[in-house]
Amino acid sequence: MVKIRKIINELSPYVPGRSINEIAAEYGLKKEEIIKLGSNENPMGPSPKAMAAIEEEIKKISQYPESGLGDLKEEIANYSRVNPEQVIIGGDGADEIIEMLGKTFMDPGFEFIVALPSYMYYEYILQTYEAVPAYAKWDVEENKLDVQSVLDALSDKTRLVFLCTPNNPTGGLIDKKDIKTILEATDALVVVDEAYFEFSLVDNVDLLEDYSNLFIMRTFSKVLGLAGMRIGYGLAHPQIIEYMHRAKPVFSLTKLSHAAALATLRDPDYIKESTELSITSREFLYQEISKIDNIRIFPSKSNYLLMDIRETGMNAAQLSKELLKKGIIVRDCTSFKGLDEYWIRASVGTLEEDEKFIKILKELVSSR
Repeated sequence: MVKIRKIINELSPYVPGRSINEIAAEYGLKKEEIIKLGSNENPMGPSPKAMAAIEEEIKKISQYPESGLGDLKEEIANYSRVNPEQVIIGGDGADEIIEMLGKTFMDPGFEFIVALPSYMYYEYILQTYEAVPAYAKWDVEENKLDVQSVLDALSDKTRLVFLCTPNNPTGGLIDKKDIKTILEATDALVVVDEAYFEFSLVDNVDLLEDYSNLFIMRTFSKVLGLAGMRIGYGLAHPQIIEYMHRAKPVFSLTKLSHAAALATLRDPDYIKESTELSITSREFLYQEISKIDNIRIFPSKSNYLLMDIRETGMNAAQLSKELLKKGIIVRDCTSFKGLDEYWIRASVGTLEEDEKFIKILKELVSSR
């Protein structure tokens, strides 16, 4: 029998959401009628300019992709108000950026901090480098970071501190002064995950000038509508970026992803409309679900909303299944450390999809 690393043998596989094909087959639904509100995707779809760019570039897929990505770095730098040497691009969404952080900064036995509940893929990836999680707290009731818990978790073994803002799955923001407090308390790299920053109309790029231990992580998967193309990027001090490039695969971004990313950033009207649609949808969902007596919904600065459903008489698995039967996919948040079995998260949809979701949700919870 071949030998497997101990940590891999002990690691539970990451379980992604089920596909529309699987759900349609199990519940006898038409695929085109299923409403997907579980993955925080863009209900508007991609930029038409991105689709045209892919159609043109597909003729060249017999060639290797670009390695330097200078034109895309330039566009990202302009979009993010930084210099191109402060940009690194990943070819598996923000997940490859996390992978590169692990390769560059983690040694076995050293620690990274996550405030729970938050995005769990940080832990999933970094454990493969035999890194040790140190948990801080996100105060769900107040929907804010417990800053002191982060400071208390710092040690001489801390290499990375993850701060997700807006936080996934709660949708709350971390105040800039709190980020500065943490940056000034450690020489570890503080990773501010801004995957959803466009929906909040707030970012932390201005802090890069004064803090060399700040790393901002972003993605093309949300407001930019390219989740299927798998493009992520990071912003940091040029020396940090140079170190990470040493660990980065040379051809990690495909030709089609490269073309789609460039075209999207060069389509400001699409980005503006996409942002406005998601914010409008979010506020509509919040207002309407707030009217349902036995669901507690939390305000959000992202493109999803967290709901406490314990008063409905169902747990998250039960309600999620009942919604699936009706063709609505939401996220059962039981797998998020720091939450119990009574939380679901719903992404924004088109207003037509939102209305159908709310109608079905009301029917399900009022029948109990």
